[in-house]
Amino acid sequence: MSRAFTREEDSENAIAGVGERPISHHRNLVTERGLAMIEENLADLRDIMAKAERKADRERIAVVSRDLRYWTARRESAELSVPEPGSDLVRFGMGVTLAGDDGRKVHWKIVGEDEADPAKGTISHVSPMAIALFGKKVGDLAVVNGNEWQIVKLSDS
Repeated sequence: MSRAFTREEDSENAIAGVGERPISHHRNLVTERGLAMIEENLADLRDIMAKAERKADRERIAVVSRDLRYWTARRESAELSVPEPGSDLVRFGMGVTLAGDDGRKVHWKIVGEDEADPAKGTISHVSPMAIALFGKKVGDLAVVNGNEWQIVKLSDS
Protein backbone atom coordinates (compact mmCIF):
# COMPACT_ATOMS: atom_id res chain seq x y z
CA MET A 1 0.00 0.00 0.00
CA SER A 2 1.45 3.39 -0.94
CA ARG A 3 1.95 6.09 1.70
CA ALA A 4 -0.28 8.47 -0.24
CA PHE A 5 -3.15 6.00 -0.02
CA THR A 6 -2.52 5.50 3.70
CA ARG A 7 -2.51 9.25 4.36
CA GLU A 8 -5.81 9.71 2.55
CA GLU A 9 -7.33 6.82 4.48
CA ASP A 10 -6.09 8.32 7.77
CA SER A 11 -7.49 11.69 6.75
CA GLU A 12 -10.91 10.18 6.01
CA ASN A 13 -10.90 8.44 9.39
CA ALA A 14 -10.05 11.75 11.05
CA ILE A 15 -12.95 13.45 9.27
CA ALA A 16 -15.34 10.65 10.16
CA GLY A 17 -14.16 10.86 13.78
CA VAL A 18 -15.24 14.47 14.24
CA GLY A 19 -18.16 13.27 16.37
CA GLU A 20 -21.26 15.17 17.35
CA ARG A 21 -21.41 17.91 19.93
CA PRO A 22 -23.46 16.66 22.87
CA ILE A 23 -26.83 18.33 23.27
CA SER A 24 -28.10 18.84 26.79
CA HIS A 25 -31.20 16.97 27.90
CA HIS A 26 -32.36 20.03 29.87
CA ARG A 27 -34.92 22.51 28.55
CA ASN A 28 -33.19 24.97 26.24
CA LEU A 29 -34.27 28.18 27.95
CA VAL A 30 -32.71 31.29 26.41
CA THR A 31 -32.67 35.00 27.10
CA GLU A 32 -33.14 37.49 24.27
CA ARG A 33 -29.34 37.80 24.14
CA GLY A 34 -28.95 34.03 24.11
CA LEU A 35 -31.33 33.70 21.16
CA ALA A 36 -29.42 36.41 19.28
CA MET A 37 -26.16 34.57 20.06
CA ILE A 38 -27.54 31.37 18.50
CA GLU A 39 -28.60 33.30 15.39
CA GLU A 40 -25.14 34.93 15.15
CA ASN A 41 -23.41 31.56 15.46
CA LEU A 42 -25.57 30.10 12.70
CA ALA A 43 -24.87 33.05 10.37
CA ASP A 44 -21.13 32.89 11.05
CA LEU A 45 -21.03 29.13 10.47
CA ARG A 46 -22.91 29.45 7.18
CA ASP A 47 -20.29 31.95 6.00
CA ILE A 48 -17.45 29.69 7.13
CA MET A 49 -19.10 26.73 5.40
CA ALA A 50 -19.35 28.61 2.10
CA LYS A 51 -15.63 29.45 2.26
CA ALA A 52 -14.68 25.87 3.16
CA GLU A 53 -16.78 24.52 0.28
CA ARG A 54 -15.12 26.92 -2.17
CA LYS A 55 -11.72 25.64 -1.01
CA ALA A 56 -12.95 22.02 -0.92
CA ASP A 57 -11.55 21.81 2.63
CA ARG A 58 -13.11 18.52 3.71
CA GLU A 59 -11.90 18.64 7.29
CA ARG A 60 -13.22 22.16 7.79
CA ILE A 61 -16.52 21.21 6.14
CA ALA A 62 -16.87 18.23 8.52
CA VAL A 63 -16.25 20.36 11.63
CA VAL A 64 -18.48 23.21 10.49
CA SER A 65 -21.24 20.77 9.47
CA ARG A 66 -21.14 19.29 12.96
CA ASP A 67 -21.36 22.75 14.53
CA LEU A 68 -24.21 23.74 12.20
CA ARG A 69 -26.15 20.64 13.27
CA TYR A 70 -25.59 21.56 16.93
CA TRP A 71 -26.65 25.20 16.62
CA THR A 72 -29.59 24.34 14.36
CA ALA A 73 -30.84 21.89 16.98
CA ARG A 74 -30.33 24.48 19.71
CA ARG A 75 -32.26 27.07 17.67
CA GLU A 76 -35.11 24.63 17.05
CA SER A 77 -35.41 23.77 20.75
CA ALA A 78 -34.85 27.31 22.10
CA GLU A 79 -37.51 28.60 24.47
CA LEU A 80 -37.32 32.37 24.94
CA SER A 81 -37.95 33.22 28.58
CA VAL A 82 -38.15 36.78 29.85
CA PRO A 83 -38.45 37.45 33.59
CA GLU A 84 -41.62 39.11 34.79
CA PRO A 85 -40.77 42.78 35.49
CA GLY A 86 -40.63 43.53 39.19
CA SER A 87 -40.78 39.88 40.28
CA ASP A 88 -39.70 39.40 43.87
CA LEU A 89 -38.75 35.75 43.28
CA VAL A 90 -35.56 34.53 41.58
CA ARG A 91 -36.41 33.38 38.05
CA PHE A 92 -34.62 32.58 34.81
CA GLY A 93 -33.09 35.68 33.18
CA MET A 94 -32.81 37.66 36.41
CA GLY A 95 -29.76 39.13 38.05
CA VAL A 96 -29.11 38.12 41.65
CA THR A 97 -26.69 39.78 44.06
CA LEU A 98 -25.55 37.52 46.87
CA ALA A 99 -23.56 38.00 50.05
CA GLY A 100 -21.47 35.06 51.19
CA ASP A 101 -21.03 34.06 54.80
CA ASP A 102 -17.61 35.76 54.55
CA GLY A 103 -19.26 39.07 53.56
CA ARG A 104 -18.09 38.88 49.94
CA LYS A 105 -20.71 39.93 47.37
CA VAL A 106 -21.18 38.42 43.93
CA HIS A 107 -23.67 39.11 41.15
CA TRP A 108 -24.94 36.45 38.75
CA LYS A 109 -27.37 36.59 35.88
CA ILE A 110 -29.16 33.28 35.33
CA VAL A 111 -29.13 32.40 31.62
CA GLY A 112 -29.29 29.46 29.21
CA GLU A 113 -26.58 26.81 29.06
CA ASP A 114 -24.98 28.07 25.83
CA GLU A 115 -24.91 31.66 27.07
CA ALA A 116 -23.42 30.94 30.51
CA ASP A 117 -19.95 32.30 31.22
CA PRO A 118 -19.19 32.54 34.96
CA ALA A 119 -16.10 34.67 34.28
CA LYS A 120 -18.50 37.27 32.83
CA GLY A 121 -21.10 36.97 35.58
CA THR A 122 -23.57 34.60 33.93
CA ILE A 123 -24.50 31.13 35.15
CA SER A 124 -26.55 28.37 33.60
CA HIS A 125 -30.09 27.82 34.83
CA VAL A 126 -29.11 24.18 35.49
CA SER A 127 -26.08 25.05 37.64
CA PRO A 128 -26.22 24.13 41.33
CA MET A 129 -26.22 27.84 42.28
CA ALA A 130 -29.15 28.72 40.02
CA ILE A 131 -31.13 25.69 41.16
CA ALA A 132 -30.54 26.68 44.79
CA LEU A 133 -31.73 30.24 44.07
CA PHE A 134 -34.90 29.63 42.06
CA GLY A 135 -38.07 30.63 43.88
CA LYS A 136 -36.26 32.47 46.65
CA LYS A 137 -36.50 36.20 47.42
CA VAL A 138 -34.38 38.95 48.96
CA GLY A 139 -33.29 37.93 52.45
CA ASP A 140 -33.52 34.20 51.78
CA LEU A 141 -30.50 31.91 52.08
CA ALA A 142 -29.23 29.47 49.48
CA VAL A 143 -26.71 26.78 50.38
CA VAL A 144 -24.34 25.57 47.67
CA ASN A 145 -21.40 23.24 48.38
CA GLY A 146 -21.71 23.90 52.09
CA ASN A 147 -21.53 27.70 51.67
CA GLU A 148 -24.41 29.97 52.62
CA TRP A 149 -25.36 32.84 50.33
CA GLN A 150 -27.93 35.45 51.25
CA ILE A 151 -29.89 37.09 48.46
CA VAL A 152 -29.44 40.85 48.86
CA LYS A 153 -30.81 42.18 45.55
CA LEU A 154 -32.77 41.07 42.47
CA SER A 155 -32.77 42.80 39.10
CA ASP A 156 -34.35 42.24 35.71
CA SER A 157 -30.84 41.98 34.22
